[in-house]
Amino acid sequence: MCKGLAALPHTCLERAKEIKTKLGTLLQKPDSAIDLIIPYPEKPEKPAKVQKPSPEEAWLWRNSLEKLLQNPYGLASFRTFLQSEFSEENIEFWIACEDYKKIKVPAKMAEKAKKIYEEFIQSEAPKEVNIDHFTKSVTMKNLVEPSVSTFDLAQKRIFMLMEKDSLPRFVRSNIYQELVK
Repeated sequence: MCKGLAALPHTCLERAKEIKTKLGTLLQKPDSAIDLIIPYPEKPEKPAKVQKPSPEEAWLWRNSLEKLLQNPYGLASFRTFLQSEFSEENIEFWIACEDYKKIKVPAKMAEKAKKIYEEFIQSEAPKEVNIDHFTKSVTMKNLVEPSVSTFDLAQKRIFMLMEKDSLPRFVRSNIYQELVK
């Protein structure tokens, strides 16, 4: 018998993450009934059709998640990498927060804030991100009167998590290694 999560084989953890993602998808309204009947493997998105960076530019990303995310090709490559590891909820949350900050109409801001909360923050959300209780509490209080900074603390926590955990794995990945050749 396994004692704790650390004792589980890596493939079991990946499978559990995949099942969590699929369940989250099922909880959302399907486009059609056929989606429930005929399951199909989801393919990771290919990087957007933007200019591939020079190896020198890509090399700078290894020490700066901010520079990586500012580059459209870098963002798409990083997202593809996270999807291949079944851990794309963090980057999706970060992107949703960036899009949210661009909203100017208060009613639309409140609507988008609710969607972000339901998809990423609330307990058992389809793509729940891993934030501490304090951050979740502050974010929930900010939802009472949504503003451009409603998700700032949560977004910063997720950025730090990606910077400390995901970026080093990305730098070791084949996706990144091909960019710096």
